[in-house]
Amino acid sequence: MNFLTLSAYVRWFSLLLLVAVLAGCATAPPVQEMSDARQAIAAAKEAGADQLAVDQLGRAKLLLQDAETFLMTGNSNAYWQARKAAIEAKEMAFEALLTSRNAKTAD
Repeated sequence: MNFLTLSAYVRWFSLLLLVAVLAGCATAPPVQEMSDARQAIAAAKEAGADQLAVDQLGRAKLLLQDAETFLMTGNSNAYWQARKAAIEAKEMAFEALLTSRNAKTAD
């Protein structure tokens, strides 16, 4: 192997390494968690949480808005903050759903 061939390999390896590092830094938004939260909020609304669990449903909506806002900031912690808020939104929407169902069965 001559010097030029080795140099070409080093350049290609360096380029591939740089691409791999940059790809690792670009974290995708927490799409699944946010979708889960939206679906949970929709299910809670369908169960009557708009009237029977207003506070819990409102909190779930605010948490989902927070998640969307975190993603727009683009700071280094945005993904983790958005993910956490989306998970909390889903949990709060589930509580609203249960509260609504319990209120309906109590009547």
